[in-house]
Amino acid sequence: MKTQAEKAELLRKLHQGPEMLVLANVIDCAGARIVEEAGFPAIATSSAGVAFSLGYADGQRIPREEMLGAVKRICRCVAVPVTADLESGYDDMARTTAGMIEAGAVGLNLEDVEYGPGGVERLVEISKQAEKIGVVRKTGEALGVKVVINARTDLYLAELGDAATRFEKSCERLRAYIAAGADCVFVPGITDEDLIRRFVQALRFPLNILAGPGSPTIRRLQELGVARVSLGSSIMKATMGLTRRIVQEVRDRGTYENMAQGAFTWAEANRLFEK
Repeated sequence: MKTQAEKAELLRKLHQGPEMLVLANVIDCAGARIVEEAGFPAIATSSAGVAFSLGYADGQRIPREEMLGAVKRICRCVAVPVTADLESGYDDMARTTAGMIEAGAVGLNLEDVEYGPGGVERLVEISKQAEKIGVVRKTGEALGVKVVINARTDLYLAELGDAATRFEKSCERLRAYIAAGADCVFVPGITDEDLIRRFVQALRFPLNILAGPGSPTIRRLQELGVARVSLGSSIMKATMGLTRRIVQEVRDRGTYENMAQGAFTWAEANRLFEK
């Protein structure tokens, strides 16, 4: 069994190729074990998915302790490295980082936005975000874990700033995050191959892309030079859609077809947790 520090170094190396790191984001132990059993070398959590599952809207509405509690349960159930989506770090970056390490995770996704009652309100100042990244690095090393930092900018996903200068401003931010100690940079909200290629060539640093319907295939993203691809809350939203189809079918037709399609047997589900 690898130590937490060893898991962190393994996760870091997975960003260096030759194969692209593919992360299927999960919200609970069942999802984590399914992903691990499928052969994925690491696991990521989805902050939106965890929030939805625990009764909160997305956008840093969930208390840190509840988010970290979900991360801890997932880490307990798997042997592969876990990287946690911890939104903008909540109100105390050092405390959040220490809690993440105590939970068993070895990496985190860190957004560069500030949230208000209606969701994303504004971008964090570059210097302030760089300082947060430094706090993560310093706190982790003090606790014996060199945390793998995936530094994210939301200029595209939240459609912030001037569209004409969004690429240049994103690169400015991401270069500052790299200089502050990030191990990977993340630009969710882009699906155009030419734009993805521009980021790869401009940054020449491990790049994370959020993938889903409408995105290039996994194979094509690797050809474009992407180092890491994640699915975000897509699996959780697909599961919510399946649940809705099941209950609507039972309500309207009194039948169970959606419930049967692709379902685990009791024995298959139980086997995931037999040790």
